[in-house]
Amino acid sequence: MIISSKENEIIKEVKKLKDKKYRKEKYIVEGMKMVEEAISEHQDIELIVLKQDISLNMDLSNYKTITVTENVFNMLSDVDTPQGILAVIKKQEYKSIDENADYIIALDGVQDPGNLGTILRTMDSANLAQIIVSKNTVDAYSPKVVRSTMGSIYRVNIVEVEDLKTALENLSKKGFETVVTSLDTDNSIYDVDYHKKVVVIGNEANGVSKEIQEMANKRVKIPMLGKTESLNVSIATGIMIYEYVRQKLQK
Repeated sequence: MIISSKENEIIKEVKKLKDKKYRKEKYIVEGMKMVEEAISEHQDIELIVLKQDISLNMDLSNYKTITVTENVFNMLSDVDTPQGILAVIKKQEYKSIDENADYIIALDGVQDPGNLGTILRTMDSANLAQIIVSKNTVDAYSPKVVRSTMGSIYRVNIVEVEDLKTALENLSKKGFETVVTSLDTDNSIYDVDYHKKVVVIGNEANGVSKEIQEMANKRVKIPMLGKTESLNVSIATGIMIYEYVRQKLQK
């Protein structure tokens, strides 16, 4: 059967997931690569939606699937040129912060979906499996973030905290030091030993909030030899992550 009505109950439930308030337990991934990777990463796939007449090279016999008309699929899609496949995935069971980690990234109010997606992808490349996000950071499960992670969202534990300051204080009791990026310091990111550190990355426009800066153990900045005073937040995070990687490889 091909579903042609936008008022179909299943379709209405899937459409709701485009709105953040309905994404508490599940979210949408879209495109061939994202669905294939969800399968290979053993994600909990609740439903796969296929556009009528799509050509597939994957076996979906173990999954619940529905087929819909082009109009219905386009209503569910979040891209201009849909590939004709999307999946509803249940979020992984909530995991607390791994206090045995050596290096943790925390985000303080990052707003751009592309930046968050790129940060998750960069973390995955460095085998960093968890991130702390403040409540005012963009939703990690929004379609734009999910798409820009290129599958890394399946491998990074995203821990949203109600109060970032409290979370950092609790980690301090476990032996972690808080490092913040700031332009108001002469300390370079290359002057820090990144063992048992939480590196806090701030909002694109305003940086790390004042209360987090005041509680930090160290403030650092990325040395820049040109006239530019700041970098895109995802690029800055990537530099911070790979300084940790460099130190780890040296050891």
